[in-house]
Amino acid sequence: MPALWWRLWRSGYVGRFRREARRFSRIIIGVHVVYLVLVLASLGAALGLAALIPAETAWRFLAAPPLAYALLAGLMKLTRGRPLYVPHLVDDTTFTHAHAGGAEAGMAPRLSAFAERIRAAEGQVNEIVVIGHSSSSFLGIEVLDRLLAADPGFGTRGTPVTFVSIGSVIPWLGLDERAEAFRAALGRFAQARAIGWLDIRAEWDWLSIHLRNPVAACGLPRPPQVPPSEARPAVLRVNVRDLVTKEALRTRRYNLFQLHFQLLMSAVSETSFDYVALVAGPEPVHALVRRAAEDDDAPALPEEVV
Repeated sequence: MPALWWRLWRSGYVGRFRREARRFSRIIIGVHVVYLVLVLASLGAALGLAALIPAETAWRFLAAPPLAYALLAGLMKLTRGRPLYVPHLVDDTTFTHAHAGGAEAGMAPRLSAFAERIRAAEGQVNEIVVIGHSSSSFLGIEVLDRLLAADPGFGTRGTPVTFVSIGSVIPWLGLDERAEAFRAALGRFAQARAIGWLDIRAEWDWLSIHLRNPVAACGLPRPPQVPPSEARPAVLRVNVRDLVTKEALRTRRYNLFQLHFQLLMSAVSETSFDYVALVAGPEPVHALVRRAAEDDDAPALPEEVV
């Protein structure tokens, strides 16, 4: 972990990340600070316990590291990392930046297999919808880019294809200097007119990155000017009060993970975004993309974040 954060700091990633993900970056950095404190506390407790071993036992302090590990693991298991889900976010951060540099060798065959599964559905269904929530937002783009590389005509043969990113964290990966392959994939996908792209954003979600267009946020040039109905991505903004009741929000507002996953649940409002209606409702998702692009009248966000 120290080596990773030294690399991210030295490369300027931390500054870029904090500008693009003002809330999310606080959570990620804060969680790692908490984790470091827990590691040091576990080590301190282990050294204290080791000091209780008789002094004539030469190896007594050699027991401190494994004992510290056991204490930390026990604490994580007992609390399940709550309330900040520390082990999950630490592991997720490690994976994200390892994947940025291609160090997660096991991901390539899995992404290719998923791409083939999606490709096989063309012509067999009314429409194809690929949904990426949170970290799956950048994995979904990689899958579809692989598919288009293998079959450039995918999405043009009568079966509508749509990618839906929900609570996405695309710049989390894309801002890493080692993520050259991903940025290239993102740039290609941004130009892939045959596949629709809907970005469902929740400004109240601290575990997503939603400040501006994810393509621009990753430092890529904006796609050519296109009609509003073909904007990439089309944007659908969600109000948390449309998803849960006021009473439920009072108890959940500080549970950031529960709110993050609230986007994948049904809503209390019958007229707002509803995930169940998205995947099982009567309106085709590709039609929703067009409608969202035409209805999005929110003020444009600046290309450069101050």
